[in-house]
Amino acid sequence: QVQLVESGGGLVQAGGSLRLSCAASGSILRYDAMGWYRQAPGNQRELVALITGDNATDYADSLKGRFTISRADAKNTVYLQMNSLKPEDTAVYYCNARLWTRSGSGAQVRDDYWGQGTQVTVSS
Repeated sequence: QVQLVESGGGLVQAGGSLRLSCAASGSILRYDAMGWYRQAPGNQRELVALITGDNATDYADSLKGRFTISRADAKNTVYLQMNSLKPEDTAVYYCNARLWTRSGSGAQVRDDYWGQGTQVTVSS
């Protein structure tokens, strides 16, 4: 069973920084991608950033230059460095991983996993 555990959220003033972490555990064979999504009240969940198994990255256009995603393979951990935070960045941030595990029958299976979410609140 794969688990994603997020940490690093909290309350910060506008212009400040936070770093989110997401640690994956379980019998993971390999990653296709890991990423961060966010959902503000009344809004749909949206992509923030992702990083592929080949270390290619992708960002929401509005966040380029302020947010940086990175990964520590040895720790099965992905990070999101968020700088110059704005009140509109306030949301619950969710970690996502698309990865491969081995089923009970021995087959390799790809699936999506989500963390429980961490609240980020930016005050003006």
